[in-house]
Amino acid sequence: MMKIHVNMPQKPYDILIKRGGLEKASAWVSSLWQAQKILVISDDRVAGFYADRLLTDLNTAGFKASLFSFPAGEASKTLATAEKIWHHCAELGLTRSDGIIALGGGVVGDLAGFVASTYLRGIHFLQIATSLTAQVDSSVGGKTAVNTAIAKNMIGTFAQPDGVLIDPDLLKSLDSRCLIEGMGEVIKCGLIADKELWDFIQTMSGPETILENAEYLISRAVEVKRKLVVEDELDHGSRLYLNFGHTIGHAVETTAGYGHIMHGEAVAIGMVQISQHAEKQGLMPAGFTEKIKATCEKFGLPTSFEPWNEEELYAALSHDKKTRGDSIKTVIVPEIGQAKIHELKIQEMKSFLKKEGE
Repeated sequence: MMKIHVNMPQKPYDILIKRGGLEKASAWVSSLWQAQKILVISDDRVAGFYADRLLTDLNTAGFKASLFSFPAGEASKTLATAEKIWHHCAELGLTRSDGIIALGGGVVGDLAGFVASTYLRGIHFLQIATSLTAQVDSSVGGKTAVNTAIAKNMIGTFAQPDGVLIDPDLLKSLDSRCLIEGMGEVIKCGLIADKELWDFIQTMSGPETILENAEYLISRAVEVKRKLVVEDELDHGSRLYLNFGHTIGHAVETTAGYGHIMHGEAVAIGMVQISQHAEKQGLMPAGFTEKIKATCEKFGLPTSFEPWNEEELYAALSHDKKTRGDSIKTVIVPEIGQAKIHELKIQEMKSFLKKEGE
């Protein structure tokens, strides 16, 4: 078991990494909350694996817990789904003394956190992360959001949870693609801030070694994110390093159609795409892109996708949250373990969207 303290100035909390942690999650919840109504929010896939046991555990411990589930996938992360959950919260009579638990991956965590932070102007919530992407990234840091047709995560809030529970054993229920996509975020963390993690990833032979090394990968990635989030909660400075690969990656997710390219896959594509153009401009070392590409491909992550439509990608990218006026803050990696902000005019990003060889 490992406990990582996130010392946020306004709302500190702990991230508990514990194998088998879901089995007695009520003890963890009871250490944070008094007996109250709890709405567990999950998607229909994750709920099928874990919801019944969690609800039984919570209700046995004296909570009044119920479930709201929605169709799995990025396409459900919308204001329309949020509105359904707001109405359900009202029908249950949830008050500001009650809480929400997100049980699932990144989509569930983002959506449940958004609902919790907006219902009655904010009720408390917890994260139980079930996917590798959620365990190494999205459950930590307090970003919540829903997508629109224009851009991913366009509507959202900053709202820290009361705590995060990460049970690496839950990764065993993921299919191969869902497990592998989380490595996009792990590789990113090594590149931007943890050379030791990057070096360890190089020793791994491929996707078959993810589960056996899950605790190490999770703890190192969480430490990277914890540090940057505490330094810069609202994304004005160093927290932007976490967006390496995301500027182009989010545009890829939007233009491909939500759910067709998974988040970690899009991050891998984005890291390779921005690196190859940064390398051509002398902003990153020669040969660096090939290292990133080879590492991603070793785990089965895509490094490109078709159809690649520069105009559509540029239109999606122009709505990126890192845009300030006519400029956008992109992230590059001049050396392994060291990220840097590189500000560009938004129109300059067109050159970064050209496929290799064009």
